[in-house]
Amino acid sequence: MKKLELIIGGIDTIQVIGKVDLVIKDISKNSNNVDTNYLFVAIEGNDHDGHSYIQNAIDKGASSILCQKLPKSLVENVTYIKVKCSRKSYAKICCNFFGNPSKKLKLIGVTGTNGKTTTVSLSHDLMLNMGFKSGLISTNTIKINSEGYKTSLTTPDAYDINFYLRKMVDLEIDFCFIEVSSHSIDQERVNSLEFFLCVFTNITHDHLIYHGDFRSYLNTKKRLFDSLKKNQKSLVNIDDKNGIYMTQNTASKTYTMSMKKPADFTLRVLENCINGMKLKIENTEIQTSIIGNFNAYNLLAVVSIAKLLNLNEKKIYQNITLLKPPSGRFEIISSKNITAIVDYAHTPDALLNVLKTINQVNVNKSKVITVIGCGGGRDKKKRKKMGLIAVNHSSYSVFTSDNPRDENPEQIIEDMISDIDTIQLKKVLIELDREIAIKLALSMTNEKCIVLIAGKGHENYQIIKSKKIEFNDSNIVKKSLKTAV
Repeated sequence: MKKLELIIGGIDTIQVIGKVDLVIKDISKNSNNVDTNYLFVAIEGNDHDGHSYIQNAIDKGASSILCQKLPKSLVENVTYIKVKCSRKSYAKICCNFFGNPSKKLKLIGVTGTNGKTTTVSLSHDLMLNMGFKSGLISTNTIKINSEGYKTSLTTPDAYDINFYLRKMVDLEIDFCFIEVSSHSIDQERVNSLEFFLCVFTNITHDHLIYHGDFRSYLNTKKRLFDSLKKNQKSLVNIDDKNGIYMTQNTASKTYTMSMKKPADFTLRVLENCINGMKLKIENTEIQTSIIGNFNAYNLLAVVSIAKLLNLNEKKIYQNITLLKPPSGRFEIISSKNITAIVDYAHTPDALLNVLKTINQVNVNKSKVITVIGCGGGRDKKKRKKMGLIAVNHSSYSVFTSDNPRDENPEQIIEDMISDIDTIQLKKVLIELDREIAIKLALSMTNEKCIVLIAGKGHENYQIIKSKKIEFNDSNIVKKSLKTAV
């Protein structure tokens, strides 16, 4: 519980009608969850306008309303706070309500198209290995040390972020690593958080249906760095052509990382095979079981973050060797003749990186079979790119469903094969049922082969029309290969 006047401190208030010395029990932007002495926040969404539910919130016991538009008739003994932007104010009041927990630990935000989950997950694991208390806010999971909590968003709602950050502070957590998606930046979910460090991994074409075009997507990511202050830090991958652009207008202290050119933090891949990589970080050689150049970038980010946290360099290198990839990120499941790889690659760039890595470490020249689909209700332009990448870098491909949502799966696959010529098309099999497609790929040859199942990675569901069905690629593979979980 907290007084309303403290909760609304620092927001862009236009007008306050009523008392501000009220004690607020909790905050909600969903009128159905409101109870006595709640502060209800009316937010204009894409599908629903929260202002339409103000009376419902009052009927349920809300004692105060935060909104952009005042109702035509005001209810006596209810306080109304009119603001410029409800969404932005909501993020701030959530920080205030929980005592601004991000200021009481070191919060590290990671943004980019690819590598966010791996970077934050490996950073979290590294901290635990080194004996620190660590928190993680990542795709579908929140962790406090080793204890996990489910979430449905890459970056949760502002209330949930601050709720768990408060929990972390109370448990004396040292560091928290959080994925920062472009949606969360655009929707102000991370507004008013106090970051110690923000990291940029890379940017490629993704989420263009939401953002409209690549420039808007790019500038949304940039907003995170634009918002940082002098006492905060930025770390950017300058091997990405937009790396420098990200921090053009930031007030933060900027650091760079690269595998190709001089930078504050550098790394070189000495050896790359199916069992892992030998890396040279500064002047130190280390061995890791993690595979692929794209993961070398993720490890470079992990090491750079640890150094910017002023941790012992020798201990960083010792513990890097112990790290394992997160579930569904180049996850290897082997049997006698088949090496199956489950990966989340769902963008053209990510799929290309994974297939290039597989072909690079495929010293026995085994056949490479790729199982791939594209999500429905998402950027249609990337479908033909994904299809071409699969056939150009695989011996055979099985095109199947990803999360078709409300789209016709057959149409999605038609889009995927639209630029593939008739000769290449002979290397493509089509099977709409994803489970059957995976089993088909695993049974396609008696020779040794590598089967990549791409696109869904860690996800434990498949969305078909309005139904969310329990489904996990790794489980299907293990069951098919009769591999112990």
